[in-house]
Amino acid sequence: MARITIDPITRIEGHLRIDVDVEGGRVKKAWSSGQMFRGVELILQGRDPRDAWTITQRICGVCTTVHAIASVRAVENALQLEVPLNAQYIRNLIILAHAVHDHIVHFYHLSALDWVDVTSALKADPDKTASLAESLSSWHLNGKHEMKAVQERLKNFVGGGQLGIFTNGYWGHPAMKLSPEVNLLATAHYLQALDIQRKANKIVSILGSKTPHIQNLAVGGVANAISTDSQSVLTVERLMAVKGWIDELDDFVKNVYLIDVAAVGAFYADWTKVGRGVTNYLCVPDIPMDTKGTQFALPGGYIENGDISKFKPIKGFNDEYWAKGVEESVKHSWYDYSSKKPLHPYAGETKPNYTDFQADGKYSWLKSPTFYGKVAQVGPLANVLCMYAAGHEPTKKYTTLALDTVSALAKTKVGVDALHSTIGRHAARAVRCAVMVDMLAEQWTALVTNIGKGDTKTFNRPVFPKGEQMGVGYHEAPRGVLSHWVVIDNGKIKNYQCVVPSTWNACPRNEKDEPGPYEASLLDNPIANPEQPLEVLRTIHSFDPCIACAIHLSDAENDRVVTVKAV
Repeated sequence: MARITIDPITRIEGHLRIDVDVEGGRVKKAWSSGQMFRGVELILQGRDPRDAWTITQRICGVCTTVHAIASVRAVENALQLEVPLNAQYIRNLIILAHAVHDHIVHFYHLSALDWVDVTSALKADPDKTASLAESLSSWHLNGKHEMKAVQERLKNFVGGGQLGIFTNGYWGHPAMKLSPEVNLLATAHYLQALDIQRKANKIVSILGSKTPHIQNLAVGGVANAISTDSQSVLTVERLMAVKGWIDELDDFVKNVYLIDVAAVGAFYADWTKVGRGVTNYLCVPDIPMDTKGTQFALPGGYIENGDISKFKPIKGFNDEYWAKGVEESVKHSWYDYSSKKPLHPYAGETKPNYTDFQADGKYSWLKSPTFYGKVAQVGPLANVLCMYAAGHEPTKKYTTLALDTVSALAKTKVGVDALHSTIGRHAARAVRCAVMVDMLAEQWTALVTNIGKGDTKTFNRPVFPKGEQMGVGYHEAPRGVLSHWVVIDNGKIKNYQCVVPSTWNACPRNEKDEPGPYEASLLDNPIANPEQPLEVLRTIHSFDPCIACAIHLSDAENDRVVTVKAV
């Protein structure tokens, strides 16, 4: 039995350590350890609830808008405060654009290099690459000229003695299977995605005043003043620019991203049998379409044991089925509780107690959430499966399209069950991105139509009564279910807890010593070379970790850039 330690996992946000025991070329046991602590919940105690959103979005430099949204929703839920329709639409546009940006960046720039051998692209025939690309989609940058230009850029990188942004990949690894032509095509789209993701960020910047860390939110709505003529506020001209970027994103997502993921899935069809792990799936409804948060464009709910026929919906911000189901354990986390039992977030405590890494004891800064006592996977796969189970037509359409494309390329029928896997999480994220970009266009139309009716209201002033109020704000963020839980006492924050997607997925073992989704998904993963554990990275990256969000300081004395240790 060999122990492999990867510390930290790179191409993610934050500091994550993964340990695996390997025997016979397979993972037999795994540990997921969040390696940093922040304590944002402690910073919030005693503060004005209206300020929480500006502080909580500093939890992370990537997941910024999502914390801001969840925070204002939590306070609004505590006050039962309605939000004007224009504010809902503007918020929806921001979070949808953020999601599209996040999904594009994740596949191409954070995880594609786990599957794509960039140096192999030097051996490709650009003409054959272009012919393959043009047979798959109508993307205008799939021609011979573009493929030749990309190959020349790669040659210049190598000729200069360095690979630049492609340095330190596991090139030539035996688990790499793509042909030189497919590797060249994927590399070309990697570079093109660097430009296209900027379009989504521009939408967030226009509507949110800046990015990252938007400035336009307020408890009760948004600070965007709407006018048809003044250049200092949100105008028709700015909205038309937003529509143009939405159209460009739509083209890339449907003619490049969705196709590329299907192609990778077809070439790595064996990875549909790897990384299944936890199949309890949790997501929440989002994109509110009314002022009270009772009607949503995207459904949410819970699936137990992967059985989509037993989907149970979560209906709204005030749904008790959701609010009563969440607890967090610290049995294997570097925290202490006053009670020995898991705590509901309203009663949650943040009492750090670092003990060093103990494989059979405490080994992570992440807590361990459960839904009605069960471990749950969150994220795009959970979201897509729940929306598919709920009968959401756009989700069904793009899921069918993706699976049919994989089936055609792999020359074998691939069904929904294949999504319960490492490669399936990538496919689900691409499907979700297509759904998000469609919803972007719909929300833009809804906002413009509502303004056309003469409605320019964007804010309802909050009033804080005396005594105690509790509220939860949730958001189906790019990485999954994000929830903020606030207890307000006489207008000040008494308690605040964030239960975030990577807490659900990257958590250590829970009160029953059951592994979290990362740990469970790594079991039986193949390991071809313990010194280059590419397969571990594939499965972990498929979740898109954000440990900065999940743990809320680093060890300055023992800080290392990266360690891979096989014992």
